[in-house]
Parts: sequence; structure tokens; C-alpha cells
Amino acid sequence: QVQLVESGGGLVQVGGSLRLSCAVSGSIFSINGMGWYRQAPGKQRELVAGITNGGAPNYADSVKGRFTISGDNGKNTVYLQMGSLESEDTAVYYCNADVVTTYGRSLRSWGQGTQVTVSS
Repeated sequence: QVQLVESGGGLVQVGGSLRLSCAVSGSIFSINGMGWYRQAPGKQRELVAGITNGGAPNYADSVKGRFTISGDNGKNTVYLQMGSLESEDTAVYYCNADVVTTYGRSLRSWGQGTQVTVSS
């Protein structure tokens, strides 16, 4: 089994910053990539940022220059530093990880989500 636990969401004013964290644990042999998605009320889940081993991070156009994704391989943790937040960034943010388990299975696991609310 693989578990993802997110933290760092909350309420922030427009223009403020938040840092989300996502820790992966369980029967992990390797992590090939991690990412952050978000889903606002009435909208589809969308990719915010992703990062892969040895690859450059990628971002949604709407967050480029404002959000930064980074990873700590030693802690199996990925972060999303969010700055210059806008009301449109209000959503539930989900972390995911593309994992190879110790029993040889490749899977994509998801966290439970963390609410980010940006108030004006």
C-alpha cells in the first residue's frame, strides 16, 4: 500500500502565500514523479504542477511564475510553494505520485486533498 498525506492548506488573502506539502509512505520501491492537481467547485480537476525524476518541472499556464514545485527525495515529499494567490486559486488541492511498489506494481496514488481558500 501507498499513502499520501497532504498538509498546508488554509485560508489566505489575495496576494498571500501558502506552502503545501505531500509526504508519500508505504511499500515504495521508487517514485517516478509527483504532482499537484486542484479542483474548484463545479470544475474538473486540473494539473497545477508536476515534477519527475531528472526532468524539469511543468506548470499550468495559470500558475507559472507564481507557484513552484519542489521535491525532497530523502523524505519522499513534494512541496508546492504558492505565491501571489488569486481568488481563482481557491480549490481543493490534491497530490499524486507515480510509484513502483516493492512488489513490482506501478500505480498512481492520490492524497485526500487539502482546501485552499483565497479571500479578497
